[in-house]
Amino acid sequence: MTSVFYIPAINVIGLDSLNDALNNVRDYGYKSALIVTDIMLAKLGMAEHLQQLLADRNIKSVVFDGTHPNPTTANVKAGLDIVKAHHCDCVISLGGGSPHDCAKGIALVATNGGDIRDYEGVDRSAKPQLPMFAINTTAGTASEMTRFCIITDETRHIKMAIVDKHVTPVMSINDPALMMGMPKSLTAATGMDALTHAIEAYVSVAATPITDACALKAITMIVKHLPVAVEEGDNMVAREAMAYAQFMAGMAFNNASLGYVHAMAHQLGGFYDLPHGVCNAVLLPHVELFNSRVAAARLRDCAGAMGIDVSGLSAQQGAQACIDAIRQLAKKVNIPAGLRDLNVKEKDFAILATNALKDACGLTNPVQASHEEIVAIYQAAF
Repeated sequence: MTSVFYIPAINVIGLDSLNDALNNVRDYGYKSALIVTDIMLAKLGMAEHLQQLLADRNIKSVVFDGTHPNPTTANVKAGLDIVKAHHCDCVISLGGGSPHDCAKGIALVATNGGDIRDYEGVDRSAKPQLPMFAINTTAGTASEMTRFCIITDETRHIKMAIVDKHVTPVMSINDPALMMGMPKSLTAATGMDALTHAIEAYVSVAATPITDACALKAITMIVKHLPVAVEEGDNMVAREAMAYAQFMAGMAFNNASLGYVHAMAHQLGGFYDLPHGVCNAVLLPHVELFNSRVAAARLRDCAGAMGIDVSGLSAQQGAQACIDAIRQLAKKVNIPAGLRDLNVKEKDFAILATNALKDACGLTNPVQASHEEIVAIYQAAF
């Protein structure tokens, strides 16, 4: 079977690497950039600082800071209007997954036309998006380097999954210096998001030796460094390790895809506007318990990557050890215990499950679930 490996052409990682990365943007010859970020990063002065760095390189820029935590179709349209008004020839995202996804939506529609809803699904676009450079400030989503774009359709209250080779940025930039100010809760949520990416990619039916290597190394690094990054936000060793780990997890899932954890978490985010990483962290052990009926040996490998001695364990015992370790890590970094703590309503499980199964059509979970089984997983996570 042929496999295809997607990744941006250039990926810059390392402490204080932003300046060198922006020199590359200048060398591409772009003259007018839309900076897509959120209001918090704008208030912290990070967008203004980026504008100055671009101006020093003779690149004009305008800022769109209206990205919501779960970016919406309206956010994409608002940013697109600015692109057209200022004749921008590139898009630069600054932030975590939300600005990156919003920027992807803007850049895709800028060249392909229509509405972002037209591109829900897999490879629905005809043309490459407006050139995009993604500057990452969190260690979790890996959206800065993937072909995935998640946009909330406010009218349907769902998150649309846009999986398209054309939304892959030209360049990803991971400078740990930009991640130093992340609060504990965001560090934990994004780190658990990265762990979810790695585990779902490893148990995926589309996994390859390349994605396996990336996933297992990411798991090892996340388990070791995430608790330190949460408790010691200024620990540069932990921050840089998490930058590399989340990137490798992104390499894994960008090519092996994801499973029911993400399909189910997307519904919670779209329905209740909840943090994506927290939803993933709550659901992950429950979905992997379901997956263990066919993927126990793969989950035992994940347990080994988490530092557990699995040499004397059966596949099922190893899988249970992995699930237990996921729960222990989530508790250690103060992830809520269940969906009840996120104010999710049991009465909504049926519609959430219906939408999750639709979302899962393009994903690669190792075992297919019925509607009743998805409802049962939501119930177990409650």
